Formats: sequence, C-alpha cells, structure tokens
Amino acid sequence: MSERPDLNELRKKLDEIDNGILDLFEERIATCRQIGNVKRENGVDVYVPSREEEKLKLVEELAGFESRPYVRDLFKTLMDLSKVHQNKPAFGVLGRTLAHTYSPEIHSLFDTTYSYSVIEREPDELESLFKSGVFKGFNVTIPYKKDACAMCDELDDASKTTGSVNTVVFEDGKVKGWNTDYFGFIYMLTRKGISVKDKKVLVLGTGGAASAVFYALKTLGASEVYACDLETDINYSNVYDRAGDAQVIVNCTPVGMYPKVDNSLLDLTKFSSLEACADVVYNPSRTRFLQEAEGLGLKTCGGLAMLVAQAYKSSRIFAGDIEGASVLGDPDKEIPDEAKEKIENVIRILENRMLNITLIGMPGSGKSLLARNIAAVTGRTLVDLDIAFAEKFGQTPAEVLSGPGEEVFREMECEIAAEFLPKSGLVISCGGGIVTRDVNKFYVRCNSNVFYLERPLTALSEKNRPISQLHGVEKLYSQRKDKYETWCDYKVSYDRFEVKQDFYDQATSDILAKLV
Repeated sequence: MSERPDLNELRKKLDEIDNGILDLFEERIATCRQIGNVKRENGVDVYVPSREEEKLKLVEELAGFESRPYVRDLFKTLMDLSKVHQNKPAFGVLGRTLAHTYSPEIHSLFDTTYSYSVIEREPDELESLFKSGVFKGFNVTIPYKKDACAMCDELDDASKTTGSVNTVVFEDGKVKGWNTDYFGFIYMLTRKGISVKDKKVLVLGTGGAASAVFYALKTLGASEVYACDLETDINYSNVYDRAGDAQVIVNCTPVGMYPKVDNSLLDLTKFSSLEACADVVYNPSRTRFLQEAEGLGLKTCGGLAMLVAQAYKSSRIFAGDIEGASVLGDPDKEIPDEAKEKIENVIRILENRMLNITLIGMPGSGKSLLARNIAAVTGRTLVDLDIAFAEKFGQTPAEVLSGPGEEVFREMECEIAAEFLPKSGLVISCGGGIVTRDVNKFYVRCNSNVFYLERPLTALSEKNRPISQLHGVEKLYSQRKDKYETWCDYKVSYDRFEVKQDFYDQATSDILAKLV
C-alpha cells in the first residue's frame, strides 16, 4: 500500500514552489522593464495586442492538464502587471561599472510610481544617452558626475558650486541637474549628533564626493575646512603638523572599502582636538577608520545614511516634488518628520540585509546549529568558521590544536576571520576563541550585527572541544566574558531547554526580532 502524503511535507513543497515563483516573477518584471526601455530607444510601440494574444494561445497549448483551465487568466494578469511596469516613467543610475549598486532597491522602497534601471555606459556613449529619450532622468555616479554637469542646461546651487551633478531630469526640452549628495552628507552627520558649526574640519580626498562634502560643510557653518590628499598643500606627510588641530575628520576616499578593508590613512591619536569622524564608505559598515575613532571615544557616522538620504531627495525630484526636495538640505528649514521616517526605514532595511548575522560565545553553546537554523529560516548563506578553516587548510581546528598547537591555530583562525567576516549578508558562526586575539575585533564588527550567545556553563558541551577540555570551561569563561560582551551588539541569554530544537527556534525568533 502506498504511503499517503504528509501534510507538513506538502506544505514545505508548496513553500519551495512559491519561492521559485517569486524569483521568476521578479525576473519577468525586470525583463519587461528592459524590453520597454529597448523599445523606446528604437521607437517601437511598447504594447502590441497581437503579440499578447499569440502568447496567451501558446501558454494554453503548453500548459499541463491541471493548470490549463487557469493559465489564460494567470498570464493575462502577468501581462497586465508587466504593462503597468513598462509604462512607468523610466529612471536609473548612470555609471561605467555598477555591479554592486543598491540604488534600484533604494528607489523602489521610496517610490513605486517610476521604474529604475542600472545604466552602464562608456564615456563615448554619454551624448547619445542624453539625447535618446529613453529615460526621464537618472542618478549619476563615478566617473560621470562632472561630465553630466557640463551637459545640463539648468543647475541647482550645489551643482554650480561643486561642478558635479548626481541627479538629472529631462523636462520641457531641457536637461536639469541637481547635486543631492550634500544633503545626504548633512543627514549623515545630524542623525548622529555631529555638529561642524564653528569647527575645524579635515576632509580626506578631493574627488566628486569631497566636492559635495565641502559644499555641505560651508552650508553648515564650519569655521575652517582643510583638504588633504596626495598632491594637495596639506598631504599625508605633513597633515599632523598642518591640521593636527582638526576637530572633525571626514574620509571621502575609497580607502577602507570592501574588499580592501584593512587600509587606513591616518593615526587618529595624533589629533589633539578631535571630536568626531565621518566616513562616506558604506561597505563595510564599520570601517577601520571608524572603529579606531570609536576606540578613542569619538562620535562616528558611516556612509550608508548618506547614500540613502541623497537617494530620497533624488526620488522627490524624479516624482516631480521639487518643492519637497528643496527643503532637504536647507539650513534654515527642518527636515520633515515624514522624510526622516522614510529615510530611517530604508536605512534599517538595507542594514539588516547587508550586515552579517554573526554569533560569538563559548565553545559548546550551540552557535553552529543555531546559525544553521537562522540560515534555513532567512535563506542566507551559512558560514561556520570552523568548517571554513578545515576547507581552507585541509585540517580541522582540533587536528591543528593537537599538532602544531594553539598559537599556530590562532594565527590561522585570524586568516579565516579576515577572509569571511568582511563579507555581506551571511550568517556566521565564530569559534569560541575568536575573541582571544584583539586583531579579530575589527573583522567581527566591521560588517555584522554581532550576537553574543550566553548559556549557563552547565549547558556547555566539552565533546570534541580540546581547548575546553584542556583549560576547563570556567577558566575560559572568566578569560573571555568581558570580550564577548564588549564585542557584541546584542546579548541573548538562554538556560537549558528540554528539547534542543525549541532552543534553536526560540533563539532564532529572538535574534531576527531584533533586526526588524
């Protein structure tokens, strides 16, 4: 007799099917947007009724016997939704290489009345793009901000002063340009309570981002602004003598950006009056520059808030709300609460998606299986650093500990930490001794929401844990407790559970609730 299907297994299968449908629906809508853009570029009608009817007949012929009665209605709905998306005003982000841009997602969160594309063009293609009529406008990023500025007929004050634009709109036969980066920088500072009024500010870098920052600092009333770069009057060889009295430092260079996260430009201890540091880099979330500033007790802010805030002002321009956009960045006007709420919501969404969920805690506390549970629930990629260690070096941590010894193991562990922890969007389980080397603190904290999983010592397993067996869990706990607590963003504590899965489910729920 054949087994009857299990209801839970069938529901699980249905969930998997639905997830697949969602992925394909996203791909279909995106492809339809691209088709609409290509048709506009070539002067072809976006909607062709005869093509639609041919498609509906074809899918009816191809459909299986159970779905055939419904397939026409389903695909008619899909086509209607695709037409809505195709006919939205088309905007996008213009650059040369944009493989890792977050702009499409950010703009979709701010406004659904227009579509948004990635527009990759070579320098010799800019003129034809501006004349194509495909897009109603676009954001502009490196390396085209100054080129775009030169192509505009009308400019806002920030663009005129900085000589660069990051927002372009085609309207009434004219090319209109704005620079919204300066508002993004102002927002980034103010949300962290960093004031530059009557302060001496050192700006690292002189590129496009720096020009917007200089404009913002002037707008905010900074008393003096020093520019520091390789070939400026103040440079990295004389900066401590010439600008050692700086009260705020802003990094406008890509130094410290992923994947070269170890790089840093300055020794912050040599600035006697320093109060705050800002970094326009947003990946990783906590650059080495910012972590060193945090270690000195300084105020800090990172570049994600700038990215999101400038995009919000651009979205208002794209939506035709020029009056609403003009308020943003005006020193004499408060940012509306509604704008703040929307910006903060998108920052929170992106942070939670970009940052790793990283677990630290004692050996045997359940980090590995909890991380596996979180990864299964969230669909994130799981990285167990002990497993990654074995895959990279061809030996398990236990084998190295029993052979070359703990010091050798710790050095190898640091290499694994530096490789995986700066990545984004993962679930990472760290070895219990990750905190025994201070060098690892930067990597653990650079791009993660860090959770310290605290369990009673009596609940810790010593099985297959040579260091716990050698030193005893009580001694290890006393040595590591303070670091677990100072390295983490959140501490989650759990007693014993009669059923292990109940623990993993409860801890998973609690951790994810903190990231909403």
